[in-house]
Amino acid sequence: MDDYNIIIKPLVTEQGMHFANTRNAYSFEVNKKANKIQIRNAVERLYKVKVTDVRTANVKGKPRRRGRDFGRTRNWKKAVVVLGEEYHIDLF
Repeated sequence: MDDYNIIIKPLVTEQGMHFANTRNAYSFEVNKKANKIQIRNAVERLYKVKVTDVRTANVKGKPRRRGRDFGRTRNWKKAVVVLGEEYHIDLF
């Protein structure tokens, strides 16, 4: 997997913005097969920052209903990446 297949997209939410400003932690949607080492290396290469910690969580899809049909949203993986004090990412 290359770096662009590991990091799918950044998650820009109100809570994510708060963590970026206070804890220097940024959240991303990542490939479900990626591990913490691959995520760390991909973020360091793509954004040219130094990563100190990576936390991951598998997010279950929510049940949804459209008319009388029931379904689910897809399952996905979230990664919270903590950067060194002197680094930040300008997307957030």
